[in-house]
Amino acid sequence: MELNLEGRVALVTGAGSGIGRDTVFKLAEEGCKVVVSDINADNAQETADALRQAGHEALAVVCDVTSEDQVRQLIAQAQQLGGVDILVNNAGIVKDGYLTKMTEQAWDSVVDIILKGAFLCSREVLPQMMEKKWGRVINISSRSLFGNPGQVNYSAGKAGLVGFTRALALEQGKFGVTVNAIAPGFIMTPGIRNLPHFPKLHGAAVAKVPVGFLGEPRDISNAVAFLASDVARYISGTTLFVTGGRYSS
Repeated sequence: MELNLEGRVALVTGAGSGIGRDTVFKLAEEGCKVVVSDINADNAQETADALRQAGHEALAVVCDVTSEDQVRQLIAQAQQLGGVDILVNNAGIVKDGYLTKMTEQAWDSVVDIILKGAFLCSREVLPQMMEKKWGRVINISSRSLFGNPGQVNYSAGKAGLVGFTRALALEQGKFGVTVNAIAPGFIMTPGIRNLPHFPKLHGAAVAKVPVGFLGEPRDISNAVAFLASDVARYISGTTLFVTGGRYSS
């Protein structure tokens, strides 16, 4: 299947590690020039360097997506590769805890990175997409949008991202911009694999997945590439669940 992404400029937030890192590599392999955005400068630079060593065009930009000024600087720097055609709002963190013990800071930081980050980045890139009459906004939500104990902040943020996606799709369709979300299930990122209790966690998670195995970052990056392409031109306002068949249980 030809995705025809050659020459497009893709910006991925939280791209220094995990799903974001795999996503910039996949989009680069499909012909995109990529902006690697991350709050961790070392991770962003290492990822961009690895992309360039592999023959791809890449730019590392350090950005806190909850800062309006930093997001504006991010988009301005992205102009070095050309106007942004594809935005992947992937940045997110977890600060788990039961609600009765959750601090205001734990709530604000998680929800702000997920929702405010998507708001600021989308608002900044949309004018150029609207002018081109072509654009893709892809928001990385989570199966956790259905709710997980100990994750009221994360679940609320990821559920809110689905509402954000649907509303923005209605606004942007007439400008040739599609807006979709991807809801990953349990994905075996390097960070997950390195947890000391990973073997126990792995067994418990596999037992809940109908297909009988857990996802890998490439399962999400492949979905991103599909939604970013013209193959998916008639898909907008939807949430693609990449969960191996697991939903709310």
